[in-house]
Amino acid sequence: MILFQQATGVDSTHIDFESVGQPIHHELCAPWLHLKAAAADAGLNLCIASGYRSFQRQLTIWNNKASGLRPVLDEAGRPVDWSLLRDREKLFAILRWSALPGASRHHFGSDIDIYDPSLLPPGCRLQLTREESSGPLAPLHRWLDGYLASSQCGFFRPYSSEQFGVAPEPWHLSYAPLARQFQGALTLDALAELLEGTDILLKPDILANLPEIFERYVQVPWSRYPSAA
Repeated sequence: MILFQQATGVDSTHIDFESVGQPIHHELCAPWLHLKAAAADAGLNLCIASGYRSFQRQLTIWNNKASGLRPVLDEAGRPVDWSLLRDREKLFAILRWSALPGASRHHFGSDIDIYDPSLLPPGCRLQLTREESSGPLAPLHRWLDGYLASSQCGFFRPYSSEQFGVAPEPWHLSYAPLARQFQGALTLDALAELLEGTDILLKPDILANLPEIFERYVQVPWSRYPSAA
């Protein structure tokens, strides 16, 4: 039960909030520092933009988007006209870019969003977009492409292609030895029970479509995990 609570962001006893400047799983600290050192050897300043996120934090993000308080982007990166969408359409528009509370890999503490602040133009705020990744942050991602392919560091990109429901996120890294455990602890029935007891917006549509959501947006195919990890 404790593993499910940690996997859904309800319990944070697995998280180290101090050692590396961003909250991550305590067992991720050493692998992360090793990855950061490898990047430094290549002249890069690898940093974590976002690590662990609690269920409540993800719920706030979700409800702000579902209520129209926070923009939701279309495939071209432009804000969607929220007034034109039905509830089911709103649900899947949010899921393209934001995880369902209780089903975010950021709950695991094994997953991080990364960047190199030294590559950003002066005065530019980090966006974590594909345009940014192929633009100013391209040197970082080219290095990561080679390093992840040639090393057995355990890190991989869970959202690396359009074959999964979530938009590709080259900045999102997952540490497979930990992520396997948490993904395995998530079950459709337990997630449904958790969400039924919350004040999440679009709840009727979420629960009605949860099997599809679970398959397309939650369960990263096991084949995407590195075999050596």
